Amino acid sequence: MKEEYTLTVYTEDQIGLMNKIAIMFLRKKIGLKSLNISSCEIANMYRFTIVVNETSEIVQNLTLQIEKIIDVFKCYCNNNEEILTVQTVLYKVPTKVLMTAENFDVILKKYSAKFASVEKKYTFIEFTGQENEIDCLTQALQKFELVEFVKSATVSLINSSEGFEKE
Repeated sequence: MKEEYTLTVYTEDQIGLMNKIAIMFLRKKIGLKSLNISSCEIANMYRFTIVVNETSEIVQNLTLQIEKIIDVFKCYCNNNEEILTVQTVLYKVPTKVLMTAENFDVILKKYSAKFASVEKKYTFIEFTGQENEIDCLTQALQKFELVEFVKSATVSLINSSEGFEKE
């Protein structure tokens, strides 16, 4: 049965590895739910966070194949219970709607969302949380003439790990 898994990959070569992983996923016809590439706690190293929805067997094989790539130092595979994940989202709503809207501040407080910028024409709201919280806040903001929004890729940390550098 398909389940959501997060692969955490450590490498020094972000551009070369990105190409190799893309080819690997394309060959296996595995779609990415999220991909984040960032620097990490180790100087000159990068952390790839890859979220997929696949069977355990396929993801375990994929993890082993990724670890065989020369540029990869380590690839971890975790399900949602083993990691903490968050995403950040930016919303854009018309400022004029907010000036006359009731309960807008209540919604922001409920989700601990904050104003990123208030401009004459549009107001930008920032929120960081779990995917289900983002979905609920997005639904709530629809009644305030939500113009657009954008979500970041998933970022995550493994609950029980002491970090790659200590292993």
